[in-house]
Amino acid sequence: MTIEIDGETEEEFLAAYEPRKYPPMAVNAEVALFTLRDQELFLLLIERRGHPHRGRYALPSWFMQPHESIEATARRALAEETSLALDPRHLEQLKTYSTPGRDPRDCKVRVTSVAHLAFMPDPGEPEPGTHARSAAFVPVDDLAGVTEGGTIELAFDHATIISDALERLAAKLEYTTVAAAFLPEQFTLAELRGIYESVWGTSLDPGNFTRKVTGVDGFVASVPARRKTGGRSAQLFTHGGAQWMLPPMLRPASTGSRRAATKR
Repeated sequence: MTIEIDGETEEEFLAAYEPRKYPPMAVNAEVALFTLRDQELFLLLIERRGHPHRGRYALPSWFMQPHESIEATARRALAEETSLALDPRHLEQLKTYSTPGRDPRDCKVRVTSVAHLAFMPDPGEPEPGTHARSAAFVPVDDLAGVTEGGTIELAFDHATIISDALERLAAKLEYTTVAAAFLPEQFTLAELRGIYESVWGTSLDPGNFTRKVTGVDGFVASVPARRKTGGRSAQLFTHGGAQWMLPPMLRPASTGSRRAATKR
């Protein structure tokens, strides 16, 4: 059914529509992908090959093409910027960043970024892709504008995006079981506790932690295997399939959005 408004059908309106009457826009997908190495939180970054912010470290990113969704763009950014076949255990939209002037290219086209939060077990060392001079997993504690004392300068407003991603991750650990996405299929409870301690930047009592996670139906399930760690034999577990922490496991009151990671 064709509906006319002021004597014009929708088909006629679309045929006459002129997008050049409006300011040009570009949508960019950026990905904050975290992993854990030796109980320390690392973030995937690329060193920019070209302008703007040439030589600075930045999140993997790419402009969305007309044929794809923003999630597909985020996944393409990981593949093309790092040349690493990454399939994050967890990928979600974080926030949209659209403040005028956040990107030097705003003088030509307004750039809006849709940031994504992702994490996975350590996938190994990345290689630089199409627009990257280098690619690496970098300790979060080394990032200027993210943690006190950080020395690595970041491009654009990526320090803000990373700080927001860390706070989202810290909050998700309180009420979901996503911590298991950092670990291999089988893990010890000490390794699981290390995720919380690294993200929250605090030490947790091992006994209380064990009682909490084993008391959540479906969070972890023991497997008939053990692993020697530090001369001891530790029971192995796997993720039990539950998505929510009921009741939640709240961060200790002394922790903030981000503090120096606990070294153990």
